This record gives sequence, structure tokens and C-alpha cells, in this order.
Amino acid sequence: MSTLILIRHGQSQWNLENRFTGWWDVDLTDKGVAEAIGAGELLAEKGVFPTVAFTSLQTRAIKTLHLALEACGRLWIPETKDWRLNERHYGGLTGLDKQETRDRHGDEQVHVWRRSFDVPPPEMEAGSEYDLSADPRYAGIDVPRTESLKLTIERVLPYWESAIVPQLAAGETVVVAAHGNSLRALVKHLSGISDADITGLEIPTGQPIVYEFDASMTPGERRYLKDT
Repeated sequence: MSTLILIRHGQSQWNLENRFTGWWDVDLTDKGVAEAIGAGELLAEKGVFPTVAFTSLQTRAIKTLHLALEACGRLWIPETKDWRLNERHYGGLTGLDKQETRDRHGDEQVHVWRRSFDVPPPEMEAGSEYDLSADPRYAGIDVPRTESLKLTIERVLPYWESAIVPQLAAGETVVVAAHGNSLRALVKHLSGISDADITGLEIPTGQPIVYEFDASMTPGERRYLKDT
């Protein structure tokens, strides 16, 4: 049997400020740091110790992973960072205050951009202050201009199959520290959630989700570690 642990990064500065973040790199708040440490302490308390780690290229997820691993005494385990675990790209909404965006475009349009399965926000303009195409961490990567949840899933799941599943199949206890939408992609796949229902699933910050896999690599039910 192998175990998968999913952790959404702790509260970020733009979570606190209610701004669309996407691929923009923001740090954790003090609360986010505490959430990440708390996640690691919970792993230790429950005796769930990761042996292999994956995360995105974004600071808030990387720091969450490191703080959690330090708190459970596993900072030394192998770790892989990959852009395909990044948050969904919010395109031209990046950096905007969510309430101001509602005031400007209307609640209904913003709800479509945020919660529809396959309708992306407006594309980010080239040369925007939030354009990451020249960021060295994305060298050689075709940085998206915008993404729907569907497009996010289309990059997350091939990475899941090629990089993470083999570790689980080898019996490792895998932790993935990532983002609301990249983790939503994994939960949709593992729990068989429909396109319509997945958009309403909220993944809380800093709360480990656990899946157990049997010998045939079939996942069990999704559970929050705090509830076990």
C-alpha cells in the first residue's frame, strides 16, 4: 500500500489581499507559515511520514513544503519542482482585486471566469507587469497567457502519470505541495468528480488530504488527515 498526501500552500499575501494570483510569485503570510508548520506537525502526530516530495516552481508552495517537512522531520527527503504543478494562470485578471473586478465586470462574468470548467479569463497582454515569459525559472517553457481549469488539468494529469504515479507504485509515501487548482485537478481525477461538480470544490490552505492506494493502484476515499 502507498500513500499520497496533498497540501495546498498556506495563506499567501494575495490570498489575504483578495487578489487574483495565478502564476505570479507571492510569499506566505505569517498565518500561511503557521498553517504550513501545522500541516507538518499533523503529519508527525498521525505518523504519516513522506518519503518523496513534489511541488511547483512558486514560492508559496515551495515554502509550505519545506516548513511542513521540517516540522515532521523529513526535510531531507528527495524533492522535485515542476511548473506543471503551478497554480492555474489567471491571465489578464492577475493582480486585480477580486471585488473591484466584480464591480467592473459584474458578478456573473467573474463567476464564469473563476468557476466555469472550460472558460478561461481574458489573456494576459504581452509586456504586462505580471508577464513571466522572461522569468528564468520558466526558460524554455511556453508560459500560458491564460488558463481554464480544463487547461490546468491538461498539464497536471500527464505529469501525475509520468512522474508521481511511478513513485506511488514503488511504495513511496508521496507529498505534493501545490495550489488550489492544480490540486483540484488531482482530486477530480482520483475521486472521479464530474466537470460540473469540481468547480465547486474548495481545497483549504494547509490541510493535508490523504489517499491510500491498494496493490492495483486504485485510490481509496479522499480524507482530511485532521479527521482521522
